[in-house]
Amino acid sequence: MAEQKKIAFLVDTEGIEQVELTDPWQHVEKAGATPRLLAPKLGQVQGFHHLTPADTFDVDVPFAQADPKDYDGVVIPGGVANADFLRMDRDAVAFVQGYVAEGKPVASICHGPWLLVEANVVRGKMLTSFPSLATDIRNAGAQWDDLEVQVCDMNGWTLVTSRKPDDLPAFNREALKAFGL
Repeated sequence: MAEQKKIAFLVDTEGIEQVELTDPWQHVEKAGATPRLLAPKLGQVQGFHHLTPADTFDVDVPFAQADPKDYDGVVIPGGVANADFLRMDRDAVAFVQGYVAEGKPVASICHGPWLLVEANVVRGKMLTSFPSLATDIRNAGAQWDDLEVQVCDMNGWTLVTSRKPDDLPAFNREALKAFGL
């Protein structure tokens, strides 16, 4: 029997757009894979419904102890604060760089692509995001389009991106395909 796939969800300690964490997480579980929550440190992280605090979630692995080789997929949920804090976390950036170097798929929604920009892995890619990131993405050498979902296989790895929570059905469908689930 094949080993169960593990999907890493990368978040900061707060500011996570909760539905962009929980909805893909549930789809990954339903597809038979194991979701794992990675964050700067062990403990709990705070989800939000836009600016209103929501639920907390237990961290499985701190970024500094996470090995990109252990995961078959990465999901980067949005949330303005979440994404802004993530892109300033050296261990999160290093994890993404190491993971992309393995040629494995990434799915990122809303403000999540800020981490990919900071990791300098989007050059030559086509992606979408929350519209306020368009200039940052273009300045990082990628093409940005206002689409429900964008799947890009350029540069030896698959990137699935979406703009906002309303896009989650398409995002989940394409992320699961990219992860081979």
